[in-house]
Amino acid sequence: MCGIAGWVDFERGLAEEASTVRAMVATLANRGPDDEAVWSDARAALGHRRLAVIDVDGSPQPMVAEEGGRTLAVLVHNGEIYNYRELRTQLESLGHRFRTAGDTEVVLRAYLQWGERCAERLDGMFAFAVWDPQGGKLVLVRDRLGIKPLYYAGTGRGLVFGSEPKALLAHPSVECVVDTEGMAELLAYIATPGHAVYRGMREVPAGHVTVVRDGSVTESRYWTLPNHEHPDDLATTVETVRGLLQESVASHLVSDVPLCTLLSGGVDSSAIAAFAAMSGSERPRTFAVDFEGHTERFRKDFWHEDPDAPYAAEVARHVGTDHEPVVLRTSDLADPVVDAAALRAQDLPRPIPDMDRSLYLLLRAVRQRSTVALMGEVADELFGGYQSFRDPTLVDTANFPWVTMGLRVAPHGMSTGLLDPGFLKKIDVPGYSAQRYAETVAEVPRVPGESAQEHTMRVVGHAHLSRWLPLLLSRDDRLSMAVGLELRVPYCDHRLVEYVYNIPWAMKTADGREKSVLRSAVADLLPASVTQRRKSPFPITQDPRYGDVLRARFNAVVGDPSSPVRPLLDSVACAELAKEDRPIAVDGWGERRNVEMVLQLDAWLRHYRVRLDL
Repeated sequence: MCGIAGWVDFERGLAEEASTVRAMVATLANRGPDDEAVWSDARAALGHRRLAVIDVDGSPQPMVAEEGGRTLAVLVHNGEIYNYRELRTQLESLGHRFRTAGDTEVVLRAYLQWGERCAERLDGMFAFAVWDPQGGKLVLVRDRLGIKPLYYAGTGRGLVFGSEPKALLAHPSVECVVDTEGMAELLAYIATPGHAVYRGMREVPAGHVTVVRDGSVTESRYWTLPNHEHPDDLATTVETVRGLLQESVASHLVSDVPLCTLLSGGVDSSAIAAFAAMSGSERPRTFAVDFEGHTERFRKDFWHEDPDAPYAAEVARHVGTDHEPVVLRTSDLADPVVDAAALRAQDLPRPIPDMDRSLYLLLRAVRQRSTVALMGEVADELFGGYQSFRDPTLVDTANFPWVTMGLRVAPHGMSTGLLDPGFLKKIDVPGYSAQRYAETVAEVPRVPGESAQEHTMRVVGHAHLSRWLPLLLSRDDRLSMAVGLELRVPYCDHRLVEYVYNIPWAMKTADGREKSVLRSAVADLLPASVTQRRKSPFPITQDPRYGDVLRARFNAVVGDPSSPVRPLLDSVACAELAKEDRPIAVDGWGERRNVEMVLQLDAWLRHYRVRLDL
């Protein structure tokens, strides 16, 4: 896993601009602690930070292909290609010769053989850039589900790109500006394909190739979610899902460095741990997050029926892993250094920063023992695990179900309860998200013979995979890369995604509960207590001392005349809350989330020096 950045310019010579790209790459140091290099010529400069996972002692980047003294192509690559051995054999039969043992050279040779269409042959998570001086073009490619990030921004007759927005913002031509549309995207908590919150910046959409030539930037799609009838009965479907998931986990276990699995005690991560335990001779390692005293003082809420830790321990005993809980203290979550690191990792404020911090701390602890970790993300989006799939009052509202859920908490969406009503009216989260939802609906064709209800659920599934999942994958990538840990997501295997997406909703809930097919597929591998357990989101601390921390920080921000967030606040509501002599409520999501958003916006505006053009 790595960080990439670069600059192409069809007017200005870049042979002497390696230092600018080096500055861009420096912002990505945590993504690649093992090596750094920059390559440049008259029109392009490409930089790379490396986290060595495959072919640890080889495969340096940027990687150059030369022939007869000519540079054919230069590659910077971030990700893992799980079928690189098969592709290498195929390319060798076509006459290609390899100098290294890793997957990066396979990507480079695949581009030389098949050009931009090489992406169709790659299985894995990847984002890469190829400078093709013979064709006079830069080619940017992103994996099918968008597991690995890739951003770009125009610079006159040129373009800069990078793994994260911070790399682009380090370039002198890219301004840190957010306009009304960017703020709406941020506060709605959706991920419109291709959009970035910062003005003038775009993200290469998942499953797309972006080609940059002098005077033109074109995007083309090489993969999309297929929509078709599901041919299999329930028994065949369950068997197929099991086989596809088992194959995916096996392919994700290939590594030349220590590897482990994150284990929450839910069926998603437990299934991965079980398959990992079955696939090799070594006893796998598993890690789980917990909070000091959480199990003893746990209180049931709308989202969480019980604590995770006992279930994670039970699964570890059942499948046979070396299990280690990572126990966090409230002081860890309240550490301002951790707070700043989590925000810096994502380049944006988020409405659930306490969950981000706990995930960051978990991943940081895991990195002390492993370089690669498998996780259970994406199963809920695939198999329909969320309440936003199952509540009919959320499903059919002409808006994204999770946005509708947030609008029930506050009229302008989740975490906006302390923001100025005039500001929120201008941003118009309900209108913006409804427009984006209409675009999503238009992307989903009706399958022959599909009932109206089944089509509605197909749309909901498509929305979760295309507009919600990218938010989670982005968070996972940024927080793991911030500590130099590679996260792998076996449920993102595109064959599994294509198959499960088209399973009818009636079959996905065959026993009247969420994720029926997945639970049935792994029922014999896991304790019944786990396969029958209700969906439980990522845990949050319930320690009232955390409310004291939020209170102190909130009062400090609203009492600071120089705070950059003050013009965006509902001054009356904030003043009333600041006067109360009590901890911020950590039960539920309302007050806690509203306060966290104020703190996040303040830190973001202050440290990134964002210019708001609203």
